[in-house]
Amino acid sequence: MNEWAVTHPGAVRPHNEDAMVCRPDAGLYAVADGAGGHQAGDVASAMIADTLASLPAALPPDQALQQVRLRLAAVHDALRERAAPGSIIASTVVVLLIRNGYFVCLWAGDSRAYRLRHGRLEAMTKDHSLVQDMVDRGALTEEEAERHPQANIITRAVGAGDDPLVLDKVTGPVEPGDRFLLCSDGLCKTLDRATLAHLTIEPEPAERLVAAALAAGVRDNVTAVVVAGA
Repeated sequence: MNEWAVTHPGAVRPHNEDAMVCRPDAGLYAVADGAGGHQAGDVASAMIADTLASLPAALPPDQALQQVRLRLAAVHDALRERAAPGSIIASTVVVLLIRNGYFVCLWAGDSRAYRLRHGRLEAMTKDHSLVQDMVDRGALTEEEAERHPQANIITRAVGAGDDPLVLDKVTGPVEPGDRFLLCSDGLCKTLDRATLAHLTIEPEPAERLVAAALAAGVRDNVTAVVVAGA
């Protein structure tokens, strides 16, 4: 597998609350985005990245997936304990595990995973967000949701809520030529789907994606991890 990864504070914000993991030896990749408007989002995303980055490479696929779940659940509980009363320390997360010709993707929040196959870019994740809930109810179109003033309000994150962490999951085979894009919402809310698809297939795609977002004046932190799966 080949992989490319870039993170940047963006064109406006002074510091970066995004974090990423790129572990080709373990077939493990992740993006975490400290939840906007909450305290210490950079702490939350760094805790996620640190715990995933220390995953042993030699674990069998089922044990690796179990460890990802257990480690994220532990961070979820630790962040809730760390937060002061009435405050939240939280982060989105999207994780990609590629082993033996198959992928598993887990996520919470609005950081996204896409698969580029035969020139078509398909979203593998579905945002846990207020506007996505409105789209599901038919109150907004997908296009309206991207421009909605509450588009940054997420409904699920690591460290947020009183319940145990719930991660959504998709899985499937990896075909020759597939590329996977993991990104924080700074990227996918700045560049349209056609631009994401075009740049993901280019040489040095992560650098090109982030550069395009910066040129467009991205107002959030921006992270792109691209993996050529086969």
